[in-house]
Amino acid sequence: MGYAELIEKLQALPQEKQAEVFDFVDFLAGRFGTAHGAPLARTDWSDAQFAEFAMRQALRGMEDEPVSYTRDDLTELWQ
Repeated sequence: MGYAELIEKLQALPQEKQAEVFDFVDFLAGRFGTAHGAPLARTDWSDAQFAEFAMRQALRGMEDEPVSYTRDDLTELWQ
């Protein structure tokens, strides 16, 4: 796949998916990539760092979703 085809496919995605692709590319560049032609030092992520990154990605956009449940929907209460 060439750059032109990649850009074309990226532009066809919805805006939130484009942002997700950007974040993933940024993640890969941070681990293995280069910045302005200069190699970056490879950084091994700890399990905690990767888990935090994964959770941010999984929850992206959820802050805009309305809450559709109430306390009455709970089957068990913490005491």
